[in-house]
Order: sequence, then structure tokens, then C-alpha cells
Amino acid sequence: MKISKALVFDIKRFAVHDGHGLRTTVFFKGCPLRCQWCQNPEGLSPKRRPIYFENSCIHCRRCEQFAKADQMAYQNNRPYFNLEYQGDFDNLIKACPASAIRYDSQEYDIEELIEKIKADEVFFRNGGGVTFSGGEPFMQGTFLIEILKRCKEEGIHTAIETSLYTSLDLLQQALPYLDLIYADFKIFDEKKHQEYTGVSSLKIKNHIQYILESEHKNKVIIRTPLIPLMSATDNNIISIAKFLVNIDSEVKYELLNYNPLASSKYSLVDLEYGLGEYQMFNKKEMQHFYDIVYSTGLKNLIIE
Repeated sequence: MKISKALVFDIKRFAVHDGHGLRTTVFFKGCPLRCQWCQNPEGLSPKRRPIYFENSCIHCRRCEQFAKADQMAYQNNRPYFNLEYQGDFDNLIKACPASAIRYDSQEYDIEELIEKIKADEVFFRNGGGVTFSGGEPFMQGTFLIEILKRCKEEGIHTAIETSLYTSLDLLQQALPYLDLIYADFKIFDEKKHQEYTGVSSLKIKNHIQYILESEHKNKVIIRTPLIPLMSATDNNIISIAKFLVNIDSEVKYELLNYNPLASSKYSLVDLEYGLGEYQMFNKKEMQHFYDIVYSTGLKNLIIE
């Protein structure tokens, strides 16, 4: 029997913002969206890739010496990897004496990952548990369903952070094994959603409606990340809130303040951050957004 495995780019222990209590958050590789403000650019690609840590590099150029044809180029006093290269990059990682070249993720099978999660089990007793995030956890859907089942067998509280951009079949399989669902609803307008995230919003809207009309609705918290000039507009927030109210006015809804720190990650994966320099919204600005939501009749706005 083939053993299911998954690529994980981070495991964060003692997390307090990814669900109730102290949690272990597992970040899966791969995402079908390309949000211009992505908080975890290292999780976008579904492939295992090398990343370069400039602060560790001693510029010995051993990577260039041991590189295979078309694998990398050494320019501007640093290596640039050919991410279209079909083989692995083990030779470059082994050649680097300063560990300035490392893989962006690690492969786990079910038992290896459940062992990692259970190492923190003592901290789950007061409402904690495990949260599966990404990337998009449903990109590795078969593994996700298996690990959710194992967590429930172990009595571990499960949560997920998802865009809901997946198949209805996978969503239906996962729902019975999830205790908490954080679902992002970023942009209401279809054209703008495609422009800012690279995908249609229709599947996301349909899946939000599906779970809010199902027996699992009380597990759900809908979240909108507030991105300057994109999602953080009066019209967008009104449209999303009205959409939710028309399904269930009791739905839990949360506005996530803008996080300007993500831009620092982009250099690691040779990508450019899609936004300019913006700050978090202040209390007055956040209260303005809260008031907009309340004006639509939505009752359960989560404010931290």
C-alpha cells in the first residue's frame, strides 16, 4: 500500500492566534491562489524548492562548483536557482558549508506528522489542538483527510485555515473531522477577486454558502483580511457582510488587520511583494469597518 506523504514548510508550536488555546500549526505547501499580499510566499509552490539565506552565506561559491547543468546561476555575488529544473537540489544543499542553501519544506508521512503533533499534546488540555494552514491545506487533500482522521482518533481538537478553493467532495470529506473552520472571504467582486487573487470567487462563495447551510455551520468563522486599496474598502466589506447576512445573520465574522511584516519573506523565494508600504489600520479605522459590518445586520462580529 502506498504511504501518503505531504510537504510541510513550517510547524509552529505554542501558537495562540490560530484557534482556541495553545495550538500546533502545520503549514502545508502549495496554494491555488496568488494573492498579491500573500503572508506565506514560501508556501505558494506545491514543489519542494531551495531557498537562499543571504545572512548565512560566506560566498565561497562551492554551490557554483557543484551545480549541475541548468540548475543555478551565480550572479550578484549569490546563487539564483532555476525553479524549472526537474531534478532535486540535494547536491547544492550538501555542498554549502554554511547552510545558506536549504529546502523550503520537509516531507512527512502520517505517522511522522502525528508524532510531531502529539509531542505538544500536554498543552492541548485547556482548549488547544492542531491547526492546519498553508498555503492551502486542501491542495494536499488526500493527506489532509487522513491526518484529520488520525487526530480525531487521538482526541485532538482540529482546526483549518482555508480559502475554500477546493472541490466540494474534499470539503465534504473533511467537515466531519474538523472542530473549527477559518474560511477566508477576501474580495466579493468577481472581477477584482480574479485580479487580486488569480482565481474566481464563485467556488468560494458556493462553498461558504454550503457550509453555512449545513449541520457544520457553528464550526465556521468567516474572515476578511484587510488589505489597503483591495479588500479594505467600504464597498467590499458591505458586500461580503450582506452576502453572509442573507445566508445566516448569526454567522461568526472577523476582520483581520493588515500585517505589513510579510514583505520581508519575499526575498527568500526570489519574489516581489505585490503591495507598497502600508501600516496596520489604527483603532479608529478598524472601528469604521466594524460599524459598516454592524450596519448590515450581521450580529456575531469577532473583535480582538
